[in-house]
Amino acid sequence: MGSFLNNIQLLEFTSSQLLLTCLVFIWSGFVRSGLGFGGAALGLPLMLFIYDQPLFWLPVIGTHLLIFTGWTLRKRLKNVDWGYLKKTSVYILPAKLAGVFGLLNLPNNWLIIIIYSITLIYAFLWLLNLRIQSEKGWTDKLLLVIGGYVSGTSLTGAPLMVAVFMHQVRKNMLRDTLFVLWFILVSVKMSTFVAFSIDLHTTSALMLVPVALIGHIIGLKAHDFMLQNDELFKRIIGAVLIAICVLGFSSLLK
Repeated sequence: MGSFLNNIQLLEFTSSQLLLTCLVFIWSGFVRSGLGFGGAALGLPLMLFIYDQPLFWLPVIGTHLLIFTGWTLRKRLKNVDWGYLKKTSVYILPAKLAGVFGLLNLPNNWLIIIIYSITLIYAFLWLLNLRIQSEKGWTDKLLLVIGGYVSGTSLTGAPLMVAVFMHQVRKNMLRDTLFVLWFILVSVKMSTFVAFSIDLHTTSALMLVPVALIGHIIGLKAHDFMLQNDELFKRIIGAVLIAICVLGFSSLLK
């Protein structure tokens, strides 16, 4: 890990790295459209095994999220709880900005540790079928602030915010409302990248769009099935993510 230059492009990957990258982006697209969240949380730890630079992957993930959420929402904007989005934005957006500035200033190894640590927490919660509980009042606000900050540093804060939204937004509107939220938050992050002259790796992102589209379409078709088997799906993924995080921490210690 970490043997490439910071300005590496996708075409400079080896054949095995390209194959693994394609598989991971199919998986990430599948999760994002199937559950409505989690594409980055379940994909980024795997991407770091291929190339351990979060600032390479995060703009690519962000570009894909803007493309696919925009595509999914083009005829579904009436199915969005705009009132609740406006109500929660005062807590999420300032925390998001703070997280983005943290991302730009933290050492690379710290970012990797943060990503694996957050993923490991989610993995144990899913494996043990434990849920992040949200109650009205200060608990909701705290989860939204922490989720916004984590989303700013790594794009993996979705489950914290979902814990609040799922109790406040009607189930049939939840995925579309979350997609609008992710679109807004990623737009903030990508704008900040541009302002600070961070390479968006646009060419690499566009090259991976057809690959991610495969997973996105499969996820859209599997959405109802995944919701009906949510517990089993998360237990399996939790176990796999724990193994990935342990290997990731082991690599950092070498």
